[in-house]
Amino acid sequence: AVLKKRLVKLVVNFLFYFRTDEAEPIGALLLEHCSITKEEENVFSISFIEEPERKYCFECATEEQCQEWVEALKRASYEFLRRSLIFYRNEIQKMTGKDPLEQFGISEEARFQLGAHRQ
Repeated sequence: AVLKKRLVKLVVNFLFYFRTDEAEPIGALLLEHCSITKEEENVFSISFIEEPERKYCFECATEEQCQEWVEALKRASYEFLRRSLIFYRNEIQKMTGKDPLEQFGISEEARFQLGAHRQ
């Protein structure tokens, strides 16, 4: 394993990484079907379910910073956001008696149904 210093930026469900002296990213990780694990005090890893040998480790300056990254990355996936939308949709429907997605004409789409899985 070779350690390299990189700057990272989370944009929705992509984790972009940069060389410290360059403005353009040198790569990106799509945070889908992956596992975010706190390894050590200041270290967390991202591993991919379908490719377990593909694992990236990140070291943070503090344990608090590490925990913040772990929490943010776990909330970054499309699936997490979809489940959150469904949860809040159901809560709003219970409170108001109306489907909040109906006004947008998307209430029947499979991706917004509880049992739906994205292909």
